[in-house]
Amino acid sequence: MKIKILKTDLVRNIQGVQNVISSRTNLPILSNILIEAKDNQVKLTSTDLDIGITSTVMAEVDEEGAITVPAKRFNDIVKELPDQDILISTMKNNSITIKCGKCFFKILGLPKEDFPKLPVFEEQPYITVEQSVLKNMLNMICFSMSHDETRYVLNGALFMFKDKHFIIVATDGKRLSLIKKEIQKEAPDRSIIVPSKTIYELSRALKEEGNVNIVFSENQVRFEIGNIVIVSRLIEGEYPNYEQVIPKETKEKMTIQREQFLLGVKRAALLTTQDSQAIKMDILKNKTVISKSNPNIGEAKEEIDTVYKGPETAVGFNPNYLIDVLKVMPKDDLEVEILGPDKPAVIRIEDWYVYLVLPMQLA
Repeated sequence: MKIKILKTDLVRNIQGVQNVISSRTNLPILSNILIEAKDNQVKLTSTDLDIGITSTVMAEVDEEGAITVPAKRFNDIVKELPDQDILISTMKNNSITIKCGKCFFKILGLPKEDFPKLPVFEEQPYITVEQSVLKNMLNMICFSMSHDETRYVLNGALFMFKDKHFIIVATDGKRLSLIKKEIQKEAPDRSIIVPSKTIYELSRALKEEGNVNIVFSENQVRFEIGNIVIVSRLIEGEYPNYEQVIPKETKEKMTIQREQFLLGVKRAALLTTQDSQAIKMDILKNKTVISKSNPNIGEAKEEIDTVYKGPETAVGFNPNYLIDVLKVMPKDDLEVEILGPDKPAVIRIEDWYVYLVLPMQLA
């Protein structure tokens, strides 16, 4: 293999694939990036066996070939090179030379044959979604995914395709996010659970322009995003019936200004501890009092103007569960459905977004 490539192109494409590489792998080959040169293109690939990413970049290919090199060392070297063309050549004994200006490196790699092959998708159904739409959808649900390994089926997001609707749901058992968008063409009815690591990598790769093709196989999914392709195993299992836990819309709504609400919750959260997480919300007719009292630290209290016509009540919440959703809300004035101190609070945006959060017991 012998290639000539721009430093900026190479750096960008290495960064696009290296995040999936685990530093705690028992297989040395999984710490490597596969470099393949063919038809004036260089394709970089990384995998942890559950998720694989490829990124393709144009380059001058004088000699086709392939090799794998240690990802971190290769990235560190390329980043420090001058902003000039980089010449990369494979040598005997699975080594490569890297030349740029007056700089020269030689590093040892491993043969392509040792690198795991990514699954091939042939004639599989797919749907097309705008990248900006999917990026926004993931941004509004990803914080609700569980990280509890004992509830593996919740360690990801449910993707549902039905008629002309695309629905994504995430829950950790204490809160739930659901977002629904209409898509241009009717998709095959399908439900898949995409792992959280794939969700985060997908969010990184998505841009504000262009489309993404989502391709399915029996237990894999493939996201085609311009020059980047992400292939992932799916989580197998039965996702909880989320429709059962979403309460019907109620008239008992508190109207509150998003930014004031967010700042008030953030300030009260400053006095929380691991053993005392709940903040208190006293919801009154024309104001909400957000407070936190901690006998070992002190007390915080703040009043926020609200509109509320339901029965006055006091509810406790984990502030982080409110902060996460308030940061991504696209509306300035929010309607929060308050159902009581022992029932979930619900935020809805028309018929396309639902967020519910369970209350916490107040001491």
